[in-house]
Amino acid sequence: MKSIRLKPGKDRSLHRRHPWVFDGAIAKGRADAGETVRVEDAESQFLAWGAFSPDSRIRVRAWSFDAQQRIDAAFFRATLARAIALRERLAIASNGVRLVHGESDGLPGLIVDRYGDTLVAQFGSCGVERWKDTIADALIELTGCPRLYERSDTSSRELEGLPQVTGWLRGDGPTALELHEHGWRLGLDIALGHKTGYYLDQRDSRLACHEYVRRLGLGEVLNCFSYTGGFAVAALAGGASHVTSIDSSGPALEQARANLALNGLDPARATFLDADVNASLRRFLAEGRQFDAIVLDPPKLAPTVAHAERAARAYKDLNRLGLKLLRPGGVLLTFSCSGGIGVELFHKIVASAGLDAGVDAAILQRLGGAPDHPTDLTFPEGEYLKGLVVMRKP
Repeated sequence: MKSIRLKPGKDRSLHRRHPWVFDGAIAKGRADAGETVRVEDAESQFLAWGAFSPDSRIRVRAWSFDAQQRIDAAFFRATLARAIALRERLAIASNGVRLVHGESDGLPGLIVDRYGDTLVAQFGSCGVERWKDTIADALIELTGCPRLYERSDTSSRELEGLPQVTGWLRGDGPTALELHEHGWRLGLDIALGHKTGYYLDQRDSRLACHEYVRRLGLGEVLNCFSYTGGFAVAALAGGASHVTSIDSSGPALEQARANLALNGLDPARATFLDADVNASLRRFLAEGRQFDAIVLDPPKLAPTVAHAERAARAYKDLNRLGLKLLRPGGVLLTFSCSGGIGVELFHKIVASAGLDAGVDAAILQRLGGAPDHPTDLTFPEGEYLKGLVVMRKP
């Protein structure tokens, strides 16, 4: 077994069981891509077993902090079994469930979602890439699903020095599937959709949108970065009189129209705009339009802390426009999925946007990833999704 020796004082994060070792912390040692290494402190004392990534700034990702643990096929099967058992205990009322959530489930770089009897996996690090076949076989065995589709086409693969890969890994079949949640039907395509095909992490936020529209009697809704219309379905099902959805993807908007039809919702109550969100918000402002509820769910703007300052400006301007377009008594559901923007910073950004907009507002609720997307206590970076429900004071 190859060893990685850390520089003096660079072992503190591993003692706190944080799973990442950055390149600058390593004094000596190398290994092949994905190879399991013994991580030691400067005095050669054991710290962790981890997977080596020769091209990544995150040079080692920890598998285990137990010196007696063997990193073999049995380890991966047992770790997957624990992750899947947790989701069974959670009893998520949907046929779309996150089964494995990377570091928070002890499998850094691995994402696995289940849509009915079809699994979709992202192998985002050298470690899980090296054990791909073992992991795939264990997933099929443990879930009983006959199909596993690979969506290893994320930018993290490039940082790991890995090529992008998509396609059936086990079995085959149609890639167009149907998600069921909260009594709604949502069409998706695991080969073409974002992430593994859909944003399962926003499941509870879509329900929150539905409930605020229903309870507060919110009529006109603006759904920005609408993708395939999950929030539009939620708002219309909650009684919204009209939903305007904006996205820059024509195919996503076509799927959104189809999703309204799947749920028997009147297409006359919906408008779909293939347009730039920021330009559209400015145009609405110039036209004097206002809305009773607005959803701002932009794509990732700050993947790391290094991008936070620039992203903060973009988030602030977006929320400033949103708050100005919100009627008094209306509700803004605003989100950030950027890992480089923490919960406290996001709160400050939205508060600053309110000041610039000249709007008095209050936070009604904080939102985050659904419970099948857990955040390990030792890995705060896993809390990437954060949201606020903000009411403009009458």
